[in-house]
Amino acid sequence: MAEQTPLPSSASLIWILAGEASGDVLGARLMHALRARNPAIHFAGVGGVRMEEQGLRSLFPMRDLAVMGLVEILPRLRALSARLNEAVQDIEARRPDLVVTIDSPGFALRLLRRISGFGIPRVHYVAPQVWAWRQKRVKEFPGMWEELLCLLPFEEAFFSKHGLLTKFVGHPVLQSGAETGDATRFYRRHGLPDGARVLILMPGSRRSEAPRLLPVFGRMLALLQRDMPDVVPVIPVSPVVAATVERETARWPVRPVIVTDVQDKHDAFAAAGAALTKSGTSTLELALAGVPMAVTYRVNPLTAFMARRLIRVPYVAMVNLLAGRAIVPELLQEQCRPSVLANAVRALFEDPTLANAQKEAFKTVLHGLQGPGGKLPADAAAEAVLDLLAGRARKAD
Repeated sequence: MAEQTPLPSSASLIWILAGEASGDVLGARLMHALRARNPAIHFAGVGGVRMEEQGLRSLFPMRDLAVMGLVEILPRLRALSARLNEAVQDIEARRPDLVVTIDSPGFALRLLRRISGFGIPRVHYVAPQVWAWRQKRVKEFPGMWEELLCLLPFEEAFFSKHGLLTKFVGHPVLQSGAETGDATRFYRRHGLPDGARVLILMPGSRRSEAPRLLPVFGRMLALLQRDMPDVVPVIPVSPVVAATVERETARWPVRPVIVTDVQDKHDAFAAAGAALTKSGTSTLELALAGVPMAVTYRVNPLTAFMARRLIRVPYVAMVNLLAGRAIVPELLQEQCRPSVLANAVRALFEDPTLANAQKEAFKTVLHGLQGPGGKLPADAAAEAVLDLLAGRARKAD
């Protein structure tokens, strides 16, 4: 258990949890917005580098929670159970004024259930995607939190009809700065020759994801080298998977530019002509930056078999789901092959009609992600948390 420092009597303590890189960024923005409104707020909990920059002393390393997949998680169950017990004990000892859990439903929802008898208000930030699969699970949620903050506009109506107090706060990708990059700066910083074609590769932020996609990406690059020798692969990575990416790409036919700095990532987006990315928030980042893309993913075959039987939405790429149509290719499982991916990349680089059609569709998708009243998503989320902290939970619109 982390060392506890006595708080002033006027201070509020918020216990906050993020379990992966995207949640860490979300948590850091929320912490900053909360402190801007109430400097007396203090934080405890679990987070990564971004949240630690905001003053959090993480109870244990966030990377211990960064795992996904129905099969992949099995070897980690005992360790995850121990971390869950540790988090529960810390909350019980600290008795915070409020608990905020961010995404990572496998861990976060178990934590919320375990502390339900503590009498501490709870907020879950980023709605579980039960609207996509296993919709019956929504019946388990009443009583698990006092308020649910969601990122997607259709989620508020979905959860509200099940009697769950839910507020749409806007999608944080709009605060990411992904559209602010400088292509010239990226070329200069990394010594790239004029005319080099930058290809963004985003294999995932979890340690269980990257090893499945990186070998396929490496073999794809070998094929591209035959007729597109000027392609430069760029891999933006989080600290959680940086060592894994270095190891997995050591023998690639083209050594990638591995980017760890956020601004450098955005500069890479500005320089890019195409991207291959996993499904999820990364598709929205690339859309905001106007990077044409294809989505690909590969998980354990048993995980894929089970997921296909449960998924109830027509698309897995967030941009496609929000658009209601396939604006970017989805190359999943059996289609996640070097030759298929290479053909998709060639088309993105060489067919301006295809690339421009994607960019136009991205604008419509992003417009629908703006928060209520034009507020920044982190500000809307912070106000909802402070309302609950003050005992004035808002009614859903």
